Amino acid sequence: MGSTSPALSITEAAQIVDATLDSVSQQLRDLNHQIWSHPEAAFTEHPAHDILCTFLETQPHPFVVTRQAYGLATAFEAVSETPPTTINFNAEYDALPGIGHACGHNLIATSSVAAFLALSSLLRHRNIRGRAQLLGTPAEENGGGKVKLLRAGAYDGVAVSLMGHGGPASLPSDGVAGMPMTARQQLTIEFRGAETHAGATPWEGRNALDALVSAYNNVSLLRQQLRPEERIHCAILETPKVANVIPAATKACWQVRSPSMAGLRALVSKVRRCVEAGALAAGCEAVAVEEEDGEAYTDVLLNETLCRRYQAHMKRYGREVVVKADEVLTGSTDAGNVSYVLPTLHSFFSINAPPGCVPHHPSYTEAAGTDIAHQEAIRVGKALALLGWDMITNPELLEQARAELREGLLGAR
Repeated sequence: MGSTSPALSITEAAQIVDATLDSVSQQLRDLNHQIWSHPEAAFTEHPAHDILCTFLETQPHPFVVTRQAYGLATAFEAVSETPPTTINFNAEYDALPGIGHACGHNLIATSSVAAFLALSSLLRHRNIRGRAQLLGTPAEENGGGKVKLLRAGAYDGVAVSLMGHGGPASLPSDGVAGMPMTARQQLTIEFRGAETHAGATPWEGRNALDALVSAYNNVSLLRQQLRPEERIHCAILETPKVANVIPAATKACWQVRSPSMAGLRALVSKVRRCVEAGALAAGCEAVAVEEEDGEAYTDVLLNETLCRRYQAHMKRYGREVVVKADEVLTGSTDAGNVSYVLPTLHSFFSINAPPGCVPHHPSYTEAAGTDIAHQEAIRVGKALALLGWDMITNPELLEQARAELREGLLGAR
């Protein structure tokens, strides 16, 4: 049985972390570049999955690697050492269709792999009872990979979940440990009518395109009543390809965002009424396509204990990080769902992008592939590893983080 006392200062722990990652420095850069160079959308990240698993399987100190983990073809799990305390790191690697890694998920994967390697090395070096877990979490942009992994038991028994996300040029200082983010629900709707010849017998038809257009306009009118942090976006998925037929079917999806789950539920209800009214006006049905609905993303419950420790470790590596942002970021993440189950850190770090460069823009794709961005991701990985070490070796600190989660859940109801 291993020791339960680290007998190791944080300075000594940082030296081990640094030496571990220095020894695989070029491998990590190559790994990052391979993922960035081959962008793959949600649930199609097969090469990224294979590249990451092969890298982990071929390390000098073997990890237990499970490919296609928890019933998801592009998820994986790697674990090291032994329980009882498990520290989770999330590796995202999905990209955006058409614009590649414009959200920098290649950097998330890099920082989480680095953190996993470094914490595993620390545990092995001191023979500490504790486990590092690296989850490959697909489909963060659309599909809710972490929500599916939660339901499948991937986070069962995990003490805390840690990750870092590259941020826009407008981030305060060198980054933010805790960023409030919006909850999000996706509604995928089929409009069903009746087909007929548009020129000969239009009165016999029920126009599903009219239903979609009417619904779209209704939601657009709703936008003037939105709160400043709320958002509604739409993508039209299926429309008629000829003009001389009254269409019987169309499809669209709406993404709805609000700073809280209560606000999200209220806003989704309004959007549903807008959609249903559009269908009613055209004599059609509006049918929710449940199997294609995106998973609901919760807001992110911030954990100040984790945020402050992360801030301290980033300062060790020369970066000034704000503990908590004042404004809500109107993006969303399925890491929010994890934050409702266990203490979670979803930090944001600067990648030194040029002014005006923001995620989900082609310019961010280029910034996310630079050597500078990679080095920042490695710094974040080091800080995350030391934060994991804190949680394993300091039971009082871990209990403090858990108590904050309990309080946060009471406030979120």
